[in-house]
Amino acid sequence: MSIADIIGEIDPIKVAEGRYLADEETIHYGLIPRTNRGIFAINELPDLTEKVQVGLFNLMEEKDVQIKGYKIRLPLDVMIVASANPEDYTSRGRIITPLKDRFDVQIRTHYPRTLQDEIAIMEQEAVSLEQRSLAVRVPQFMKEIIANMTFEARKSNEINQSSGVSVRVTINNYESMISNAEKRALRLRESEVVPRISDLHCLLASTSGKIEMEYMGEDRKEDEVVQKLLNRAIVKVFDQCFAMTGLQKVVEYFNSGWGVEVSDGMPSKDYLEGIKEIPGLKEAIRAVGPVESPALMASATEFILEGLHLHQKLNKEVEGGRVTYGK
Repeated sequence: MSIADIIGEIDPIKVAEGRYLADEETIHYGLIPRTNRGIFAINELPDLTEKVQVGLFNLMEEKDVQIKGYKIRLPLDVMIVASANPEDYTSRGRIITPLKDRFDVQIRTHYPRTLQDEIAIMEQEAVSLEQRSLAVRVPQFMKEIIANMTFEARKSNEINQSSGVSVRVTINNYESMISNAEKRALRLRESEVVPRISDLHCLLASTSGKIEMEYMGEDRKEDEVVQKLLNRAIVKVFDQCFAMTGLQKVVEYFNSGWGVEVSDGMPSKDYLEGIKEIPGLKEAIRAVGPVESPALMASATEFILEGLHLHQKLNKEVEGGRVTYGK
């Protein structure tokens, strides 16, 4: 963006039409004069060259516009708002000090400080669930896992904190998780879309492209770091929902030699038989909230089994997209 774009310049077309350079009608007014009696917003202010930033001095101090070569000064009634990433975030430039001094107020934003705020933004900014062909129901514990994963990334020394981990990571992961669940529902012709733990493998791809790793090398892969963050998030949410003493009957069932197989392609109704057979599992499912449909029960079942595995109460074997929990 140039001085001509923002403030104004001589219009060569008008000169070519026969007007003299001394004629004020040869002036082409830029974006800011055209926004008189309004609010003009500039995104990524440091991207402007230093010459263009200097051109804003008069606008922000004397509140008028001057076009070079003319003796006219037009008073403006305009508010200028600008955004910029933290200093040293990019190497594309910076805001020169005299221009920064002309801004009345500097507001520093921050990432959401509470899980509730993160989830609220995630739900607000994600693609509307009403636009989907099937009914979508996302259990609260799945929302909390997605949000907690971002919180874990923001305090991890394996992630470059200078680059940051924005809420866009949470939003993108939320949409990816629902999309994977929707794909299953369409293939199996189920009437309800409910994400499960087995859908979270899609987060490896949707997260990797939005965060910058530290000290990556042959001995440390990106997917391993993302999976570690996901496991921490699952454990954190699991511990808030359950006490291990309340799941003792479930653990004893697997200790006796039984196993359970799950996958992101398994119909929800196939989980119902296991829920009936495993002692204490039905009561544990009720503890996570209303689970009146088979799809919600399947999601809660996988959450409990994965939580027990991460607490080293169950073994887990992954083969060809299928997961087997046992002892």
